[in-house]
Amino acid sequence: MRAAARPGRHLRWARLCRFIPTMTHEVPGAMKVVVVGAGELDAADAALLERSDLTIAADGGAESLERIGRRPDLLLGDLDSVRPELVELLESSGTRVERHPIDKEASDTELAVEAAFAAGATEVTVLGATGGPRLDHELANLLLLSDPAFAGRDLSMVRGGARIRALHGGSRLHLVGAPGDLVTLLPVAGDAEGVTTEGLRWPLEGSTIRMGRSRGLSNEVVAPNASVRVERGTLLVVETAARGGSE
Repeated sequence: MRAAARPGRHLRWARLCRFIPTMTHEVPGAMKVVVVGAGELDAADAALLERSDLTIAADGGAESLERIGRRPDLLLGDLDSVRPELVELLESSGTRVERHPIDKEASDTELAVEAAFAAGATEVTVLGATGGPRLDHELANLLLLSDPAFAGRDLSMVRGGARIRALHGGSRLHLVGAPGDLVTLLPVAGDAEGVTTEGLRWPLEGSTIRMGRSRGLSNEVVAPNASVRVERGTLLVVETAARGGSE
């Protein structure tokens, strides 16, 4: 039986804020948060953890971190994918734990991303969101990027040399890749119209990319400061480093 409708987003964020430690930042006003899911972590992902101000484990993400000898500042979720003894160990060592019912209307990753922004994050990177045994969870994680509630926020999912971000209508996205890196543009929630690119091998100028078609697959960065703009619709922008590894 499903639980009653979940509380409003702002109310849930207020509750989660009680569990976030106070952080100091190298750059005033900037806060980098890494959310870790239950998928396997790439060896290159450790560098992102080193640079984070706060690490949040979404349920089984605690196991992912444990395998590389790291512990989160906050563990949240229904905790059905993490060993009870690890939860006990984390609590005893200072990790804050936020328990949620199994019957809920948000994934553990979604709750963790909301908690990150509620804590004041200016940049949220999600690791371990792909590569797990549940394809449905992987797809839900990727589609989470396209939530209009996160439009205008610095939110990405990373696995090794691949970075995925959402681009919403009326916006431009500056790519982080170097010449030779691959760029794929995937429409979600309908066709993407008025797509214009700069610095890519196969340029688009006010073009339409049909949802479900492969026109936006495997473009290539050929100049620094490459960018993508879309007038209407939403794109998932996948950047893949030519040599692998996260920047």
